[in-house]
Amino acid sequence: MTETNEHKALREAVAAFANNHPRAARGTGDRSFWQEAAELGYIGVNLPEAYGGGGGGITELSLVLEEMGAAGNPLLMMIVSPAICGTVISRFGTEAQKREWLPALADGSRLMAFGITEPDAGSNSHRITTTARKDGTDWLLTGRKVFVSGVDIADATLIVGRTEDARTGRLKPCLFIVPRDTPGFQRRKIDMELDAVEKQFELTLDDVRLPADALVGGGPSHASGSGGEDAGLLQLFAGLNPERIMTAAFAIGMGRHALSRAVAYARERTVWSAPIGAHQAIAHPLAQAHIDLELARLMTQKAAHLYDAGDDAGAGEAANMAKYAAAEACVKAVDQAVHTLGGNGLTREFGLASLITAARVSRIAPVSREMILNYVSHQTLGLPKSY
Repeated sequence: MTETNEHKALREAVAAFANNHPRAARGTGDRSFWQEAAELGYIGVNLPEAYGGGGGGITELSLVLEEMGAAGNPLLMMIVSPAICGTVISRFGTEAQKREWLPALADGSRLMAFGITEPDAGSNSHRITTTARKDGTDWLLTGRKVFVSGVDIADATLIVGRTEDARTGRLKPCLFIVPRDTPGFQRRKIDMELDAVEKQFELTLDDVRLPADALVGGGPSHASGSGGEDAGLLQLFAGLNPERIMTAAFAIGMGRHALSRAVAYARERTVWSAPIGAHQAIAHPLAQAHIDLELARLMTQKAAHLYDAGDDAGAGEAANMAKYAAAEACVKAVDQAVHTLGGNGLTREFGLASLITAARVSRIAPVSREMILNYVSHQTLGLPKSY
């Protein structure tokens, strides 16, 4: 689990880049920051070289996101655009879809959002009610999605829907690329307490007409069984594992950022003739936060390596564990950082108060910690299924 010299160099380069930008410029909402990161090869580092990417994997992309977060400049849409959507299209898209989308995702000129969560289904793909039906050679897509990040700045959204299997009559998942300005594709911004650059949206799809080539992989399927109507579930989970790994990296970066601010303060803040960091009541909780973040990073690296090695089953377990561990470590690190600064931890000057809410998001999205515990207890420990 020792990082290669190439990965260490990548960390250093990303850290230097992210630290040289003011926090006011952070977030995907400032496209100049996103564009500059893309020009340096950071945004598309996981995408195939043949389509303008860096030829790396989720290991490299998660490293980039972690270092940006540690510098206080995380890019939330990296979880969505190159990690989920870029991965799905590069693995399962038709040649035409790859040529259209991958170079643009890699060079930063286009963004893609991802819509799976529904009001009554959460992320349960078996209860998704967004449906697609054939109308000649076209598709008609109808349904609702909630908590979709960055739809206003994305050029298209990868929508998870369901189509009817002509053989069984059952509904099966399928993924569709829906351009932002498609007629019938409407969005409403959700009023969130969370103060983030990337906004959350509710989507309504009212008989959205899409051409046949909007279906990821074409249809009905590729000879390899990896595209079209017969491979939606495979495509979906190929995108969800990177999502969990990247969310873990996002949380670790946030936790590292909060911890570094607290440690710097504890070294300098002097009370009763000694820096407060000299007191074990301050030092030990910060040390524990560091240990937890490092342990979470190890699991994240394991998950990324398994995924890049093609072990989807092993990566599924590790990605869920990594996301759980990173979220818990992040929340504890942020809480301890704010506590270390006392009243200063709630001021805009130190920039930690906003992380209190942001850190808790990593416990909730893209899958709750309780569902991860369900997964591990059932899939790993072999205990009876509770849901």
